[in-house]
Amino acid sequence: MILSENRKNKRYRSIAKVRIDGADYGEILIKDLSITGCCLESTINIEIKNGTRYKIEIIPEEAAGIGKFELITESKWIQGGSYSTEFGFFIIESPRGKLFQRYVDYLAWRAETGASA
Repeated sequence: MILSENRKNKRYRSIAKVRIDGADYGEILIKDLSITGCCLESTINIEIKNGTRYKIEIIPEEAAGIGKFELITESKWIQGGSYSTEFGFFIIESPRGKLFQRYVDYLAWRAETGASA
C-alpha cells in the first residue's frame, strides 16, 4: 500500500526489522520507507534524540529476497503513543545503495500488485 501523505517521494509500508547503532533494543520495525526517509515503530522506550545521526541496519522480510543493509540517517521527529513510539528519520546515505534501492523497488512492486509480504 502506498501512503497517501503529501510527500515528494512515495512512502511504502514495510515490515522489515531494524537495529539502531548496533545496540539491542528488542524489536523495532520500519512502518514505512521511501528513498528519502522512513518511520520506525517500537513498543519499547528507545533513547533517540532529534537532529542526531544514527546508523540503522535494515533486515528485510524474507519474501523480499534481499540481504540486510545499512542506512545513515538523521532523526527528525518522535511521536509517543499509548502502546508504541514512532520515529521519523531522513536518509542521508546508503553505503550499500543497490540493496536499498532493490528493497524500495520491491516495496513499490508489492504496493502496485497487492502482493503480500
